[in-house]
Amino acid sequence: MSGTTGGAAVGGRFAVPVVDISGWSGGSAAGRALIAADVDRAASTVGFLQVRGHGIPDGVVRDFAAALDAFFALPLEEKRQLRPPSPDVNRGYTPPRTEKLSLSLGVATPAEDLFEAFNVGSEAASFPGLRLPEAHYPANIWPPVPGFRRAVEEWCGRAGALARRLTGIFACALGLAEGYFAPFTDHSLDVLRMNHYPRPEGDLVPDRGRLGMGAHTDYGIVTVLWADRVAGLQILDDRGGWHDVAPEPGCLLVNLGDLLARWTNDRWRSTLHRVLPPTDDAGRLVRRRSAAYFHDGNWDAEITALPGCVPVGSEPRYPPTTVGRHLAEKLAGSRAGRLNENAPREAARLRKADNG
Repeated sequence: MSGTTGGAAVGGRFAVPVVDISGWSGGSAAGRALIAADVDRAASTVGFLQVRGHGIPDGVVRDFAAALDAFFALPLEEKRQLRPPSPDVNRGYTPPRTEKLSLSLGVATPAEDLFEAFNVGSEAASFPGLRLPEAHYPANIWPPVPGFRRAVEEWCGRAGALARRLTGIFACALGLAEGYFAPFTDHSLDVLRMNHYPRPEGDLVPDRGRLGMGAHTDYGIVTVLWADRVAGLQILDDRGGWHDVAPEPGCLLVNLGDLLARWTNDRWRSTLHRVLPPTDDAGRLVRRRSAAYFHDGNWDAEITALPGCVPVGSEPRYPPTTVGRHLAEKLAGSRAGRLNENAPREAARLRKADNG
């Protein structure tokens, strides 16, 4: 079964396409071709899609959400004990107002982002025999919350499997062999970032001058996003306008990252997005939860434009880079507060945006 509902605009309203991938594994050639075409259309027009038929059971989602709630309910001082030894280590707890994601684009903003987060990811020990650098594959920091590690590792397994299935669909949509991306992702730098947007004490209405999470693109190949159906997430269109996005029931949001945009020479989009202070239908501040599983590729994989995505006689839009180098430049901005000077195209898009 395939089918896309929605699109870049439906009835004059901006929408994120819904793609049902349930018929991919074991499907007919014709059915798989329709799914690949739906993904190509969404990737080239919006850069986001909503995935239906992902196969992750509701019980797994509920257990994961409960684990996330249990962790963020801990007192702030207990969570602070789980901070990494330095901002360069992309693991552990991030308190509110300690990051500015816009710095990953080379754009400074006056206020820090409001969210708090907890990160886990691929460890060097998970790939015995490869001698992977601890700087890129650091050990995880696990909180003493009953059931947390089990539920989070289960979610990582499910989201990671979905991300790998999606890269197979991506390859076919680009006219490549289904396993094309496998050699670039067999020791992938995957990270799960669990985000919490607490309601600020005493604040009843949002301050539009502050952001729950600043405007940014995702850094890697593909992101699998679970999120509350709470207003806040917005994505940027071609004309510089921001649009609200909420997942349809039963769907997971999926968006493309910078590395896939580089690979496709911007045939596919790494879309700018942000999170406003979350509100209910009456405009009152509420809390919001999300969890982004970043499938980012091998730290030593070299990313150069695919030949079929560069017009004859033209040069690629981006210079070659490695996954490790690109991620380090981005994370130095968002986590360590150092302005990233190697994202001029993304920075120009943000500066032209309507920030209303």
